[in-house]
Amino acid sequence: MEENLQMPISMDWSTDEITDVVNFYQTIEMAHNKAVAREDILALYNRFKEIVPSKSEEKQWCRQFDDKAGVSCWKTVQKARKAEPGEKIRME
Repeated sequence: MEENLQMPISMDWSTDEITDVVNFYQTIEMAHNKAVAREDILALYNRFKEIVPSKSEEKQWCRQFDDKAGVSCWKTVQKARKAEPGEKIRME
């Protein structure tokens, strides 16, 4: 993963929304380096979906991030959804 990664964001989002989306991206990236609580991933994803409710937009934003970071938002969220409560998620 690249240092100083440019996170894909919209200038139409508020400062709080940008912060929440960046936190989501960072948590996805972190799950590819070390274990992250399932609940953290799902809570941040749910917030991301409040900001980006359209499935096509979600795919667009996540694809941009995935390509830059070398991760998969979709696979990480899917693994978190299938995990048991309290479980830690680590992508390998």
